[in-house]
Amino acid sequence: MYGIYPSPIGMLLLEADEAGLCRACLAESADAPCTAKGPAADILRQACLELDEYFSGKRRAFDVPLSLKGTPFQRRVWAALQGIPYGQVRSYEEIARLVGNPKAARAVGMANRCNPVMILVPCHRVIGKDGSLTGYAAGLDVKKYLLELERSNLLER
Repeated sequence: MYGIYPSPIGMLLLEADEAGLCRACLAESADAPCTAKGPAADILRQACLELDEYFSGKRRAFDVPLSLKGTPFQRRVWAALQGIPYGQVRSYEEIARLVGNPKAARAVGMANRCNPVMILVPCHRVIGKDGSLTGYAAGLDVKKYLLELERSNLLER
């Protein structure tokens, strides 16, 4: 089941199955209404509510169930990303160490690139070892926006 969420960074295409949210990515178009009912529709509604709270600075972690499909390595990376605290960043190298393969920084980058659920699995919080903003499927301007949003919300509290 699909739905569109109008966010400050553009229209997000959300996809859910009965187990959880499968995808959140920038939409090619805004013509994907959600009309079905049932568990997947409930998951989409929850995702939209939590994204509203995130963008308004009221939510720092997501509770909506996720249904992520990927390789075992990708899933380990995505789990590690979910452990990065709101408003903080980690390097690709740090994530590689966390998943048990310190020399796999490039592979971590590829797993980030394949992250099917942007924002909720916060791959935007991963930066270069030198502190530079590097690689983001939605573009570096979106990555910068999300990091600044989180930092500004931390300062307001």
